[in-house]
Amino acid sequence: MSTHSKIHPVQHAGEPLSNEIRRRLLVVEPHSIRTFTPSSAVLGKSAGSYHWTPEGRKLADFTSGVLVMNLGHNPTRWWQRVLAYMGLEKVNGAGDFFESVSLNAYNAITEIETVCCERLVQLLQAQPGGARCEQVLWAASGSEAIQKALWAAMDRRQGQDVILSTRHGFHGKKGLSNAVTGSENDKERDHRVRFIAFPREECISVERRREPLDLAPYEAELEQLWRELGSRICCLITEPYLGGGGSFHPQKEYIQLLERFCRRHDILFILDEVQANFGRTGSLFAFSEYGVEPDLVVLGKGLGNGVAVSAVVGRTEVFSKMHYGEASDTWSANPLASAAVLATLDEYAEHDVIGHAKKLSQVLEEGLLQLKDSGAVAHVRGEGVVWGLECAAVGSTPADAVARACVEACYLGNSKGEAVHLLGPLAGKVIRVSPPLVMPLEEARQYLAVMLECFSAVAKKLA
Repeated sequence: MSTHSKIHPVQHAGEPLSNEIRRRLLVVEPHSIRTFTPSSAVLGKSAGSYHWTPEGRKLADFTSGVLVMNLGHNPTRWWQRVLAYMGLEKVNGAGDFFESVSLNAYNAITEIETVCCERLVQLLQAQPGGARCEQVLWAASGSEAIQKALWAAMDRRQGQDVILSTRHGFHGKKGLSNAVTGSENDKERDHRVRFIAFPREECISVERRREPLDLAPYEAELEQLWRELGSRICCLITEPYLGGGGSFHPQKEYIQLLERFCRRHDILFILDEVQANFGRTGSLFAFSEYGVEPDLVVLGKGLGNGVAVSAVVGRTEVFSKMHYGEASDTWSANPLASAAVLATLDEYAEHDVIGHAKKLSQVLEEGLLQLKDSGAVAHVRGEGVVWGLECAAVGSTPADAVARACVEACYLGNSKGEAVHLLGPLAGKVIRVSPPLVMPLEEARQYLAVMLECFSAVAKKLA
């Protein structure tokens, strides 16, 4: 029988409403539903690049949910478009029911789903590296989309049952998506999955990433696997960067090597862009930024700007091997998700979101590198609008505890009441910084200075 100790709710001085909400929730919801974050922020409302606690305290959001709110929280134009696509923009609510598109059209077809597929395919094919994006296979979460991509790859040819996956990645917690996550040492593994090396040490900092990468050992490992497994290999799956694995962003030539290996041996190349899509790495899609052409690209998070939706987009020939119902579920391609995606596509088409994100990237890199002066940060790495801060040990305090202290200090804020919302550390000691792509530049500079102040205070206290 389990002997887990009782979990006590996080409590912060000056937050009576938040503390009560935290206490009540722990009674009726298991703590396992979320990853521990020292702040345990209670969010009362959100707008743009900010949250407010129930007490009215303002938090600059440096998380975008979890790389979801690329366009910011509750953008007016985006919401107006969602309502318009659903047929609700002119409805006054009279009567018992709205006449609009159904919220669920299971095993039926709506025009909004059709238009959404057409526009997403058109957009992807217009990008460098998007030529193989011919059809859309919808899902409701990133891990579900990964699972469907792997199902499609394994159905392609009889006898091809081995999946290659880059070590230390994160693709989900369900089924095959969990099986290709992490490494062979994490837990009992699916015998069909083989892990390959990822250059973490070679890209441990933004400076190291700019150095050339020796590809020879990675190429040798791949060719050894081909000699051992040959045509049993159905696909290779990787992320453009290790998000949940500690924010490691490899040299582009590494991702290009993986693609070349797949082309040479007719193996499907699957790129997991659930975190990276819609501008996080600098381009609209990471496959363009990295100069590769995936057979299947997995999209999610920012795709719906807060509405639960994900998708695998790829070759018709691959999807055609699957039979009716093999990739169906209750929520895939539902009209609300389609409306959210269309509204997102509109925003990127009509406004220079990517241009602003490139400027924001420069501001973030400059400000985050300054955090090394705090004494609490050992390495800074990232690209675009997704960065990782690897904390350092301070005195006798280990790096993971320093990271947790920095997250809490930023939440509590400085003497001026300026505060920053961050997620719990990744991989123990790495803090991710990923604000909305639309955050104003001067406000980003302001709150980066707040982070420096809070990190420095933590290091001084622990020294």
